[in-house]
Amino acid sequence: MFIVIALIVLGFLIFVHELGHFVVAKLSGMAVDEFSLGFGPAIISKQWGETRYSLRLLPLGGYNKIAGMEPNDDRPDGFDKKPLTARIGVILAGSLSNFLIAALLFIFTLSFIGQATPSNANMIGEVLRNSPAEQIGLQAGDRIVQIDGVRTAAWDDVASAIHAKGQQQMTVTVERNKQLQDFKVVPRYDQDLKISQIGISPAIVWERQGFLPAVNVGLKSAIDFARLIIVSLYQLITGQVAMQNLSGPVGVMQQIGDSAHSGLGTLLMFTGMLGINLAILNLLPFPALDGSRIIFLLLEGMRGKPLNPEKEGMIHLVGFALLMGLVLLITYNDIMRLFTGG
Repeated sequence: MFIVIALIVLGFLIFVHELGHFVVAKLSGMAVDEFSLGFGPAIISKQWGETRYSLRLLPLGGYNKIAGMEPNDDRPDGFDKKPLTARIGVILAGSLSNFLIAALLFIFTLSFIGQATPSNANMIGEVLRNSPAEQIGLQAGDRIVQIDGVRTAAWDDVASAIHAKGQQQMTVTVERNKQLQDFKVVPRYDQDLKISQIGISPAIVWERQGFLPAVNVGLKSAIDFARLIIVSLYQLITGQVAMQNLSGPVGVMQQIGDSAHSGLGTLLMFTGMLGINLAILNLLPFPALDGSRIIFLLLEGMRGKPLNPEKEGMIHLVGFALLMGLVLLITYNDIMRLFTGG
């Protein structure tokens, strides 16, 4: 079921991205021969006006076949015949659409579902994978009523007691199905946070926002998350973040599944964050990505003439091959994490 949800989420984000290119191309007077969601053999294909609309077998992708973007296509309503600003607008539109839909998802979630806020109740909301808590059998929904015989009426009491124990064994008393059970656990010291933890987090409550506060928080969240991605990319390039920390298709699908398991609000917020991620990555100045196409258009503006289409096509082809190699490497890391529990 989670695989189906993941495919729907990814297909939706790709559709939004390609729809952005499509709409601006049409508004700019460019002929679009085909608007396709997915790659491979067509499942459904329908000609409507000058454009064929297709749904293809492999959902992880999509494209617009815009006139004038391929060599020897010399139509007057082609991409290459339009002003430079219109062409840059078409390329930018995909990422801008992803950013816009992310902000709208944030605003919708905040308005109709709410803002996720950690509860101060003494109930476990989530047990982290491969944590001491998971290893001893603690479960989401357990209510921690005592630690080493001391009453814990709120989450603050639970957290303080765990942090105070250091790495000494303690007895956690939980209420489960109206029965009390004792679990012995040794906290694990977190080198980054400098505290001892057993791998649990509090329950989440959703507090609905008014429309105007939701717009304010939603737009701010979208901008803040975009800034976070840019900082993370800088850290990756400078070696401050290891390549092993990146997630590929397998890791992303697993994260979508985890978000869906946590509820609709979490899934919608994660979909928005994934959309912003897609928007920024597509604007990187790397061959085969939208960012590199913008660079080539800017170079054309400075030179007063376009680059050789065949040479540009070769650069994008090589870039695409390198990207596929990187995706395979990251996918390998994803699979290894699944097997090793990392």
